[in-house]
Amino acid sequence: MNWKSLLLAILLISCGGPNPGATSSVSEGEPLPLHYAKGFRARTLPSGVTLLTITQPWPGADRPYHYALVPRDKAGLVLPDTLDAVIPVPVRRVVLTSTTHIPALEILDAGETLIGFPGLSYISSPQTAQRIGRGEIAELGANEQLNTEKVLEVRPDLVVGFGITDAPRAYRGILGAGIPVIYNGDWTEQDPLGKAEWLKFFGLLLDKRQEAAAAFKQVEAEYLRVRELAATAVEKPTVLSGALYRDVWYLPGGQSWAARFLEDAHAAYLWRDTPGTGSLSLSLEAVLQEASEADFWVSPSQYTSYSQMQQADPHYARFKAFREKKVLTYAASKGPGGGLTYFELGPSRPDLILKDLIHYLHPGLLPDHEPVFYKPLDP
Repeated sequence: MNWKSLLLAILLISCGGPNPGATSSVSEGEPLPLHYAKGFRARTLPSGVTLLTITQPWPGADRPYHYALVPRDKAGLVLPDTLDAVIPVPVRRVVLTSTTHIPALEILDAGETLIGFPGLSYISSPQTAQRIGRGEIAELGANEQLNTEKVLEVRPDLVVGFGITDAPRAYRGILGAGIPVIYNGDWTEQDPLGKAEWLKFFGLLLDKRQEAAAAFKQVEAEYLRVRELAATAVEKPTVLSGALYRDVWYLPGGQSWAARFLEDAHAAYLWRDTPGTGSLSLSLEAVLQEASEADFWVSPSQYTSYSQMQQADPHYARFKAFREKKVLTYAASKGPGGGLTYFELGPSRPDLILKDLIHYLHPGLLPDHEPVFYKPLDP
């Protein structure tokens, strides 16, 4: 069943049966305005039911996933069994599985809905850390791997999960116990504003659509403002990225999220013309040939100091950016448990990432900006 047929089926059932105006009502249902995100869509029917479709839960997914978000006062509606889950909204008790989802709850003033997470020590947010300290959030596993029995003990309304190549096996037991699982594919978006727009996904679940739209609009406006500011810079510095791991140099592909930031910061990323949204795998010699004279080096893996890099591989000193101390890292910005704030808060606040880059790449354009994620390497 395609999504249009599913919409019609939901409308027919929720309205009490077939009627001549049903088809037109489907087309008149209110779509959720999305401008950048490609991995989900939603439409709210006259009955108040919202059909949420995750079109890309992970790369290469063989089908979309369909969910009906049903207002709690309409919980008695009978809905098609072709749905992947029926979720009462607003969600009051939620289990998350990725730290990238925590800022969305906090932005929407709904941090108290988080009742469990696998790997609490990786959470960087001070607000959520306080709740952890008070014992209000249960430890549900390790390294984002859910312990099914512990999930069942905390009785969530919903588990917001994710998959890399398929639905994780741990979710089967949760679904079998009648707990809905929804797949969040925000990490597959390559446009920085596309990732951030998944805030509207949480707005649907929490029944805070207007708040989500307003918060995203602020981020979008600031991102576009500083992008235009960066474009006024006279210079366009060349940029290298990545580092060696077991004799292979991994760096972002030209269509990746990281490459897009550098483009929007008015920098010349030296691999911007390569295909692919993932990582490139190159030899040291190939990187040296292309980037030995690069002006800046951004995101050198997990390194936080020049001495670390020098000790790991003396060849790093062959790059001008290293010798002239123009290497920027996100790895120095960590939460209390060692989690990187770049990966937790960054996807929701691309405007801050872009400001950091502009601050360093174009000194003088944002002189009063206090960097949040990127910092120069320590000696």
